[in-house]
Amino acid sequence: MSKVYEVCLEIAGPTAIWTRPDTGDSPGTYPVPTRSAAKGIFEAILWNPAVEIVPSRVEICAPLVYHHYATNYGGPLRKSDQIRGGNNYQLFATVLLNVRYRLHADLNPAPRSDFPPKIRQWLERTRSPCHAFRDIFERRLKRGQCYYVPSLGWREFVPSYVGEPQNTPTQTDINLSLSSMPDRMFSKPAYGKHALAYAQGLVVKAGVLHYGVRHAE
Repeated sequence: MSKVYEVCLEIAGPTAIWTRPDTGDSPGTYPVPTRSAAKGIFEAILWNPAVEIVPSRVEICAPLVYHHYATNYGGPLRKSDQIRGGNNYQLFATVLLNVRYRLHADLNPAPRSDFPPKIRQWLERTRSPCHAFRDIFERRLKRGQCYYVPSLGWREFVPSYVGEPQNTPTQTDINLSLSSMPDRMFSKPAYGKHALAYAQGLVVKAGVLHYGVRHAE
């Protein structure tokens, strides 16, 4: 049985939204990041298509504070006459304030052989890709380096802290049931097509959510 390698980080910020697809044009938020959102946070620190990051659980390390949020939206989802006239519209959402999470993920060799040349060369020099990835990830996390700036849902919600796990206590008084949550966005860990899949019956127990068995890729 091969050794399981894990990575962990802590992230905090003033505002977050983990969008619920069933909330329409006034988005609401899940209390915790979806598995795909957590994966994106890890990949913001280090991305390598030869190693698949599989978020396993999240700890809630700050009280859940919901807040009504409004912003002027000027993106491509506006009506055509709004775009032609250069007009924005007010977008209302329910967000979380002053969040802090501790994220955990397992590392697996990615099931792909036609990697870019640089990745193939790296694999030729590396006996254990997951071990090497973990060491590089932890160095980057300690130095404050990232592949791209991580976000707390929307890109404008940047973190105030992202780094090594702290001794922040878990909010053990939080117990919630989540009937459905997006589990996977794409058909493959890298270079996949859009293929949304859901996890059912997830539970936050004593401030911890286990994402459960990953859907088959």
